[in-house]
Amino acid sequence: MQFPESWLREFCNPPLDTADLAELLTMAGLEVEETRPVAPPFSGIVVAEILTAEPHPQADRLRVCSVAVGQGDPLQIVCGAPNARAGLKAPLAMVGAELPPGDDGKPFKIGVGKLRGVESRGMLCSAKELKLSDDHGGLLELAADAPVGADIRDHLKLDDTLFTLKLTPNLAHALSVYGIAREVSALTGAPLKTPAFLPVPPSHDAKLPVRVEAPDLCGRFSGRIVRGVDTQAKTPAWMVDRLARCGQRSVSALVDISNYVMFEYGRPSHIFDLDKIDGELVVRWGRDGEQLELLNGNTVSVDGSVGVIADRARVESLAGIMGGEHTAVSDSTRSVYVEAAFWWPDAVAGRSRRYGFATDAGHRFERGVDPALTVEHIERITALIVEICGTPDTMVGPMDDQILNLPSPQPVTLRVARAVKVIGMPLTQAQCADVFRGLGLACVEGEGTLTVTPPSWRFDLRIEEDLIEEVARIVGYDQLPPTAPVAPVMARAQPERRRSVHAVKHALAARGYQETINFSFVEARWEHELADNPDPIRVLNPIAAPLAVMRSSLLASLVGVLRHNLARRAPRVRVFETGRVFRRDPRARDGAISVAGLVQPRRVAGLAWGPAAALQWGEAERAVDFFDVKGDVEALLAPMRPRFVADTHPALHPGRCAAVKIDGQLIGHVGELHPRWRQAYDLPSAPVLFELDLDTVMARPLPAPQPLPRQPGAVRDIALVVTDGVAHDALIATLADDPLVRQVTLFDIYRPAQPGGGLAAGERSLALRLDLLDPTATLTDERIDAVVTAAVARAAQAHGARLRA
Repeated sequence: MQFPESWLREFCNPPLDTADLAELLTMAGLEVEETRPVAPPFSGIVVAEILTAEPHPQADRLRVCSVAVGQGDPLQIVCGAPNARAGLKAPLAMVGAELPPGDDGKPFKIGVGKLRGVESRGMLCSAKELKLSDDHGGLLELAADAPVGADIRDHLKLDDTLFTLKLTPNLAHALSVYGIAREVSALTGAPLKTPAFLPVPPSHDAKLPVRVEAPDLCGRFSGRIVRGVDTQAKTPAWMVDRLARCGQRSVSALVDISNYVMFEYGRPSHIFDLDKIDGELVVRWGRDGEQLELLNGNTVSVDGSVGVIADRARVESLAGIMGGEHTAVSDSTRSVYVEAAFWWPDAVAGRSRRYGFATDAGHRFERGVDPALTVEHIERITALIVEICGTPDTMVGPMDDQILNLPSPQPVTLRVARAVKVIGMPLTQAQCADVFRGLGLACVEGEGTLTVTPPSWRFDLRIEEDLIEEVARIVGYDQLPPTAPVAPVMARAQPERRRSVHAVKHALAARGYQETINFSFVEARWEHELADNPDPIRVLNPIAAPLAVMRSSLLASLVGVLRHNLARRAPRVRVFETGRVFRRDPRARDGAISVAGLVQPRRVAGLAWGPAAALQWGEAERAVDFFDVKGDVEALLAPMRPRFVADTHPALHPGRCAAVKIDGQLIGHVGELHPRWRQAYDLPSAPVLFELDLDTVMARPLPAPQPLPRQPGAVRDIALVVTDGVAHDALIATLADDPLVRQVTLFDIYRPAQPGGGLAAGERSLALRLDLLDPTATLTDERIDAVVTAAVARAAQAHGARLRA
């Protein structure tokens, strides 16, 4: 919410300067995100009138102007603006004036100059040169009644400040200048100027038939006909300036009037071209297959969950969001229908985001707009239309006000003792009552209680805690005393068998990975492609159209991070994330931290792309591969010994993917991104990813002390010839299947370039070391040979292995 300070002070003018006013609003929960001046510093610029504008004798595009400045003789000014003409009033920087600072931060001082041999005693200015806007198409044209010689800052009221408020969704009543003034009055006690909505007397008796078929969509619908309007009338400069300072550009007089009242009182409204309405207006829910061309040029389809305003022929407007192009006012419009309604917040919420845009009207209606003042605000709009767009033929019709289904605010009771306990400072019942009365909340006092019936403009007051919050913020968060905790703070012991998430993150950071944090809601495409999840959990009200489903895997988020980094030319990417994923599971039941039908396990995932090591002299540059990341996973899980078994995963390369198992239980996958997705996501090369169950990773087996062996061990090396299809893990497990074999280690692989040397095509020789130990008796050569012979026999039987001659 952006607005000028001067407009706020017209409703409520407390004895505070700008900085104190901003601090007051922020400490009351209306966070002031930014304050900035309307105009940068400059001086010596006055309102001037061009008396004559003659062509420059030496330049076709320049004019030599005689300019009156309200004192002394006219000044000679050389100007190149295309709109420089006799009779125009524009800003003039006098000799000695200082223009706004440039890129170097220094102001530009005006002196006497010469342009193509003709002296110029000053400079006529554009809005861009004064840094009032980006318009550099010509001189800034001032109103015809602007006083010549007046300081331009005073004339345009440039010594003003723009406030930008960051409002939470519950503060719908502060989405207008008057609403904020009401808050300031309650906070400071300064008088609030209550608007008087004087009715515009009707001059004809025609009404447009309106039928509301959906009271659960529209609770109140008000409107009137105004005939004989001049839609080409120029919007007054004061209204254009105020709209601009609210961040709204001027469109046309009728549109500007509607927008002005919205910023003034928080009431979105709509003005139809009466002659384009076919017979009547019907307020109803949409029907499948209906389409509407909106004012922004988009054509949208509606269904039964979207509210519309239609006539007998077509849909004319999205209820509470945006009007349609067919009944939009234009230069040829002569009669209009002014509408203001109360749309139920639940009937508007999320609809505009469904179509990929947001509007000021939808932003307000989905939070709640006062249903009690539709008629009064139409009177305000009507008065402005008559004032600005009125003609001798202007005729105003009677008000048509249909009340069908308005909110019924329920009384909320505040226990003063409860408020004192929650807020943490002594308060009296009288203080709480003063807070409510200052906010315009009628309250009934009881024995230690205050019962408040929320007014029509407060949709956020529903429970006792809401009232406690009002008391706290009006009294002032800065007034809360620093209070030590009542209960003793005791550290919770971390089980030794379990490490913290923080320790897991440190372990990954030590391996060169950087943490990234992503949304838990992602694009549906990611779930379909990278998680093979055809039915992801959908978000009912997504913050953005693409972020429509809950993720069931962290891998897609990391691929998105990689793309973001590659777009910024990152040469090497190592990222990880910890977080929950969300999956459907019919076995899940409701609980304290669980939801029926859904599971939310925690995962840790990582991604590596680019060189295996940063550029250096000690190691040749090579791309990261499966085995690099496999080593990272092993280090992360140590001292547990995971097994890696060839497997498939929808996101990973079918030949370069392994399941990670601990004690036979699947805990995740590691592998290279599938070539199909590398190409689909426009990656220059495939990253290597892993995703593991976080709870398993956090487990930390305690070391079990073992006595030193009293007997010496023995080592034997063997070379086995096996086919390429024999897996390393399977061979090692077979050889180690003996109580005397303590460990088997592969230390060499031989595969000749050409078949020969006792090896056929598709065979390889594996050199393995067997560590043998019997803790109770000495190993003799006979026992050692028997163990080795048995191990070779097991390998021959299970894998077709043979000793290499």
